[in-house]
Amino acid sequence: MKKTTKALSLFFALLMVVLSFAACSSSKEDWEYIENRKKMVIGYTLFQPMNYKDDDGKLVGFDTEFAEAVCAELAITPEFVQINWDTKTTELKSKKIDAIWNGFTVTEERKKEFDFSVPYVVNKQVAVVKKERADEFKTIENLATAKLTAETKSAGESAIQGDEKLKDADYISVEFQTDALLEVKSGTSDVAVIDYTMAKSMLSEGSDYSDLMIVEGLELSPEEYAVGFRKDSPVTLEKVNAAIETLAESGKLGEIAAKYNLGEELADNLK
Repeated sequence: MKKTTKALSLFFALLMVVLSFAACSSSKEDWEYIENRKKMVIGYTLFQPMNYKDDDGKLVGFDTEFAEAVCAELAITPEFVQINWDTKTTELKSKKIDAIWNGFTVTEERKKEFDFSVPYVVNKQVAVVKKERADEFKTIENLATAKLTAETKSAGESAIQGDEKLKDADYISVEFQTDALLEVKSGTSDVAVIDYTMAKSMLSEGSDYSDLMIVEGLELSPEEYAVGFRKDSPVTLEKVNAAIETLAESGKLGEIAAKYNLGEELADNLK
C-alpha cells in the first residue's frame, strides 16, 4: 500500500513537472512562432474608426496604424486578415491569426479564453436613434419598450442582455455594427446599441448616418479595448506591452489617436 501511494505521488509530481514545462514551452513557442515568421497575422472586422477601408480601398484606422507601429517596434510585419467575429476564438487558437486587434472589449469571461495587452482605449456602449425620435428614448425604461438591435456577440448585445430592464426587450441581432445603424435608419429597429467610438465616427455631419444621433446621458456599459492574444502567451504580451509603452512615451500613439479623433478616449496611462 505504501509503495503504491509513493508511486502515485511520484507519478503526479512528474506529471506536474511535465505540464509546467509544456506550459512554459508553449508560451515561449508562441512568440518564437511569430518572430520566426517575422510577421503577426492580425484579425479584424470593418469597424470605423478602428479598422476600415478608405475611398481608395486601403485599410486604415486607429487600430490599423497602431498595429503597424507596434510591429515596426518589434521588427516584424503586420498581416491583416478580415475575420468573422463569431469565429474569432477558433481563428486565434488554430493560428489562422495571431492577434485580435479590432476594438476588442476586455471582459472577465474573455480573460478565460484570451491574453490581453494593456488596455489602450476607454469606450462605452451608447444608444443610437433617429434625430426626429430622440425625445422618445431618453431613459432605460424607454429602451425597454423599443425595438433594439446590436451586433451578434458584441459588447452592445451583452449590454442589452445583461441589463435587467432590457433583457426581455424586443431585440434582433445583426452581423455588423453598421447593420445595426442601417436597421435604425430604415426604421426596422428603433435603437442601435453600439460602441461610442464607432458612433462618434459614423454619425458626423454629411455622413450617410447624419440623420441619426447618440442619446445623451445614456451610457449602457463602460469598457476598455485591448489586443487579444492566445491564452498563456506571456512572452508575446511582454513584447507587445513594451512596444506600446515606447509608442506612448514617444508621443506616436497620441498622434495616431488624435488623427482618428480618439485623443480623449486614449487610456490615461498612455496619454
